[in-house]
Amino acid sequence: MKYISTRGGGSPQSFEEVLLTGLAKDGGLFVPEALPEISVAQMESWRGLNYAELALEIIPPFIEDAIPAQELRQIIESSYAAFDHPEVAPLTQLGENEYLLELFHGPTLAFKDFALQVLGRMLDYVLKKRQQRVVILGATSGDTGSAALEGCRHSDYVDIFILHPYQRVSDVQRKQMTTVPGDNVFNLAVEGNFDDCQRIVKAAFADQSFLPTGQQLVAVNSINWARILMQIVYYFYAALKLGAPQKRVSFSVPTGNFGDIYAGYLAKGMGLPVDRLVVATNKNDILHRFISSNEYSVAELSKTYSPSMDILVSSNFERYLFDLFGRDGEALAEFMSRFGSETLSVSAEQWQSVKDCFDSASVDDVTTCEVIAQVFTQYGKLMDPHTAVGLKSARDCRKDGETPMIVLATAHPAKFADAIAAAGLQEPELPPHLRDLFEREERYTVVANDLHEVTGFIEAHLQHH
Repeated sequence: MKYISTRGGGSPQSFEEVLLTGLAKDGGLFVPEALPEISVAQMESWRGLNYAELALEIIPPFIEDAIPAQELRQIIESSYAAFDHPEVAPLTQLGENEYLLELFHGPTLAFKDFALQVLGRMLDYVLKKRQQRVVILGATSGDTGSAALEGCRHSDYVDIFILHPYQRVSDVQRKQMTTVPGDNVFNLAVEGNFDDCQRIVKAAFADQSFLPTGQQLVAVNSINWARILMQIVYYFYAALKLGAPQKRVSFSVPTGNFGDIYAGYLAKGMGLPVDRLVVATNKNDILHRFISSNEYSVAELSKTYSPSMDILVSSNFERYLFDLFGRDGEALAEFMSRFGSETLSVSAEQWQSVKDCFDSASVDDVTTCEVIAQVFTQYGKLMDPHTAVGLKSARDCRKDGETPMIVLATAHPAKFADAIAAAGLQEPELPPHLRDLFEREERYTVVANDLHEVTGFIEAHLQHH
């Protein structure tokens, strides 16, 4: 399987090349040339598989011979062995046909662990084989940073630089990043918001001349195709548990960068019987405005109780738009070039196609806290604010009570104590392996919201190798 750029430039790339490059040379994102189609019979044969076994059925067509079967099995099994629940992604029921898919049982308590535990090991395998050192550069709105550091810090072949918006992530999120040991680990707190961090990362990828000869940047954000790939698995896992392929299911996904829900869209494209995909947003609702009223434009950024979704520009949305534009890279590049300077719309026919697949909602902080309190009172279940946004959106968008609705529970509530407190509930304890988090020594550097300050820092800190 080869990968092409959403902007239509360059030649098709292999999985290994895409793993190591992140952004395409023309500024586009990589997508597979075609999706593997999963038959009903194949899906039925997967029903009894555990999580790692299912992943080993779904991902090989995307990887082909980049990683041999035996090594791939070892990578997948060791990645999910670190999770604290035997099912890895357990489903729990709330109301009738209403379920939570718990994606916070990994080492850093967020759904990012599903991909980044694997990504770190895949990188290690490929870099060892090539005897190549790389520089990992990522931006985080809170959870990607710690999951990337946890997934990649053991590698002998990487230096990791993670940018987070200064004073705009939760205390637990910050501590999880800044207390990771290792002299190949660097945390930069950028005096700006997440979109500023993301812009700096994209600019650094576009011009890597600041790096020493022979070095290159590798992406850990969801612009890296391997991140998306590993997230497809849990859509199949949850749906099979609830009776797919005979039964249809719907998903509600709290989303900022559109990566997680895009994986659901791909699962549907591969044949999973998905009825609706609900895009759940907080006050930063660019995707909700586009889906509900065909208006794609940047608004002011609001700081909310669900900081991982405090994002104005959803990077992965371009991957979906590429399909919406009939995979016409030039048309998409033209559309994206106007983004930011004007309000964009798509044709009535395109918009109908969006609405055939997606629903959306936007949930404010007050409502988020009400939902957290209500679910705790009714079901004794404590949710993090992102999951609460997902649940409220699911309820707002439900058309029928027949189809099971699966809400992605994307993070552990202990990461967002201030939201839990605002909901009038007692702050949850961190799991045992993070109990001493607040006693651990922190290491990070505050930098200006400036590309050259960041690239200068990277350059200076690569010298010791």
